[in-house]
Amino acid sequence: MRTSTRTLLAAALVLGVAAGPALGPAVAAQPAATARPARDADLAKTMAAAIAGLPRADATAALVRVGGTAGTWRGSSGVRDLESGAPADPAARFRAGSVTKVFTAATVLRLVAERRIGLDRPARAYLPDLIPARYGGVTVRQLLNHTHGIPAPDFPGETVEEWYEHRFDVHTPEELVRSATAKPREFRPGTRQHYLNIGYTIAGLIVERVTGDSYERQVERRILRPLGLEDTYLPGGAAGITGPYNHGYQTMRLGDGTTGLRDVSVWGTSDAWAAGDLVSTTADLERFTRALFAGRVVRGPLLEEMFTLPEVTDLKTGAPAAYSVGLSMKRLGGREVWGKTGGRWGYNAAIGSTRDGSRTLVYSVNSTDAKGQDTNPTALRVMVAAYGLPD
Repeated sequence: MRTSTRTLLAAALVLGVAAGPALGPAVAAQPAATARPARDADLAKTMAAAIAGLPRADATAALVRVGGTAGTWRGSSGVRDLESGAPADPAARFRAGSVTKVFTAATVLRLVAERRIGLDRPARAYLPDLIPARYGGVTVRQLLNHTHGIPAPDFPGETVEEWYEHRFDVHTPEELVRSATAKPREFRPGTRQHYLNIGYTIAGLIVERVTGDSYERQVERRILRPLGLEDTYLPGGAAGITGPYNHGYQTMRLGDGTTGLRDVSVWGTSDAWAAGDLVSTTADLERFTRALFAGRVVRGPLLEEMFTLPEVTDLKTGAPAAYSVGLSMKRLGGREVWGKTGGRWGYNAAIGSTRDGSRTLVYSVNSTDAKGQDTNPTALRVMVAAYGLPD
């Protein structure tokens, strides 16, 4: 995280400065943040302040759940949609983006436990018809911890407006893999780390190949159903969200040439698939997070794969690797916080926990620039309120 971002965030938290200008008339009608009383008074105060004042320029709604022995809190702020100004639904479904990767990694690790997949086996051993020889040395573990060196596939468009025009395009996983593997590798497998979706697309295909079943049904059978995650599902590329949801908006150039917010709640997800198409709720993701960190989803030594960072550096920044199998690690408030963030247009989401489970965090923020270069200000405030500033 850049120092300037930390400094501005700290000042904003102390002074109570709103993150950006108001969004017109909807602000006057928007309800105050609501929350269930917490055992930790400081947590309740700081977390309520973190999401107060929505909608505003960076976000239209936020749903937050904090759990663990260090204190609990539940809250929501903002609106269900800008047209009605109705309060945000705290039980609403949302696009969880790359939080999907945690479910995919857990599914693969469960198949490893059954000896149906080997972490050190080449991906090509499972998909010889799809993975070319130039990538023959890439292992399943390298797919999951982003050290595979396979570049991203090509997609049409270079701007959000162009991507919006292609929002209903359908991409098959095989098409994405062929596009990516037709290119030269970015680095020798296992020597650097570059966070991309393509490794998880391949992992999803391996799940299908070894089980003879769809990726979606395998995740449902192995994770969703046993944990009772009744409001979580994999849409398989479907553009709409099933059930109640808070609308997502994106800042972009509109048809009349002005810049404003466009409702992007309906947007196809086949480009993400096993890397990012999950739809869930904060309650379901909190239950999943608790179960995962308690060792009830992935067990024994295989769980340690999710808490082990490869000893390589990031391809772009040169910093030490931050991504393990399925998770990532940040140091916040002087301690390690493990979890995963995700973004789809109109939605930012995250799960996180200390290793001992003393503090868990799940949030959904209806960000107006969910694919921006910097962390959404509201999401950042929530993270800092739960865990403290980055070290």
